[in-house]
Amino acid sequence: MNKLRADLLRFRRLINGDGLTPLSPFRLWLTCLHPRVVPVTLVRLAEILDRFGWGRLAKLVAMTNVVIFGLEVSPKVSIGGGLFLPHTVGTVVGADRIGENCTILQGVTLGAAEMDLVYTRETRPIIGNHVFIGAGAKVIGRVTVGDYAKIGANAVVVKDVPNHAVATGIPATCILPSDSPGIGSE
Repeated sequence: MNKLRADLLRFRRLINGDGLTPLSPFRLWLTCLHPRVVPVTLVRLAEILDRFGWGRLAKLVAMTNVVIFGLEVSPKVSIGGGLFLPHTVGTVVGADRIGENCTILQGVTLGAAEMDLVYTRETRPIIGNHVFIGAGAKVIGRVTVGDYAKIGANAVVVKDVPNHAVATGIPATCILPSDSPGIGSE
């Protein structure tokens, strides 16, 4: 429930610019019914059901997300609080884990480099905290995207992305901020 609460508060802060005002439990649950929040609520419900051993029901909830919102998220993915999915159509999330306060836009694919019919964590990407993933981006294979990284629209990431870097292109190349080690130091 703490993750869902973090999701709701982040949504409220991003949409309304107000995440600091305390919410009554009733107002918090009303926020769950917002069209931009329902898919995240279903993701959390599937995650909870899977954690308690109700795998088939978790898959049913996850499939509801696919049918209604075009969002496929494996209930096995460990996702930190503060998830924001402003547009969901065509998004597939099959990562090992996703950190806190991440934003994932439409058409994103996070998954294994080769077809696997069972969920194998060792072949899937790891997404850090406060990561922004642009529309149409693909993060494929066992790669790590560092904290505060940004993945550009339609980028194809097949190698690790350091903290605070911006990855763009096909295949993606990383641009580090000018104060990061490695830029201009030779």
